[in-house]
Amino acid sequence: MRSYDPDLTPAWKRSAPVPEVPADHDLVVEEVSTGFCGAVIRCEAGTVTLEDRFGKHRVFPMEPRGFLLEGRAVTLVRPSAAAPVRPTRTASGSVAVPGARARVARAGRIYVEGRHDAELVERVWGDDLRIEGVVVEYLEGVDDLPSIVAEFAPAPDARLGVLVDHLVPGSKESRIAAQVTSPDVLVVGHPYIDIWEAVKPSAVGIRAWPAVPRGQDWKTGVCRALGWPSDNTGAVWQAILKRVHSYKDLEPELLGRVEELIDFVTAP
Repeated sequence: MRSYDPDLTPAWKRSAPVPEVPADHDLVVEEVSTGFCGAVIRCEAGTVTLEDRFGKHRVFPMEPRGFLLEGRAVTLVRPSAAAPVRPTRTASGSVAVPGARARVARAGRIYVEGRHDAELVERVWGDDLRIEGVVVEYLEGVDDLPSIVAEFAPAPDARLGVLVDHLVPGSKESRIAAQVTSPDVLVVGHPYIDIWEAVKPSAVGIRAWPAVPRGQDWKTGVCRALGWPSDNTGAVWQAILKRVHSYKDLEPELLGRVEELIDFVTAP
């Protein structure tokens, strides 16, 4: 007696099998029908929740061949409860490289306006910067930016990136930045009066950053409006900084500018 394959579908019509991948926390995948790309933050019976770089959440059914992992189709399955949870991304959202050594510092630099700005950049992008060999230095202000750039002497193999607060049309900062015309210098900025505003209000437990009248010190005004101690804004900033755990706690307007600077300084 002849034996028959129970699957009567012609071989040329059968879909090639795809691997089953556990939907581990922080696994980055793309949903095939929508193109939504994000990290796994929750896996429940039959569904998976993804979060993109800007904090948006989407829930998808874990259907066969429903996701792309590094460009290849996979079927997500519920992870084993015993599976260890390992961080797979840095605070900036980049793929983590366990055991990677810091690269020798490049000639290029990134300057940021203010100590608080430098501390925030280090907290979120520090791992990336060390791997890329990029040193971040802080400016006390942008008034002397043209002379600082001239002294740095930027070149194709020593590019300079500058992050400026409140870089909006018509501001003093924008007029100073316009004086820097070297092709090996990139000056970008965010719209916030102070880097504190680049931290999402939800990260520090407030509904919104309060409006401070013109002519009043912004940090002092914020502290008074929120009932925070206004006589030591440095200590208040350290408390804010501790609430920042990753790029998810920052506004997109800052995220894009810092990544733009890193790309510029590290470009071949």
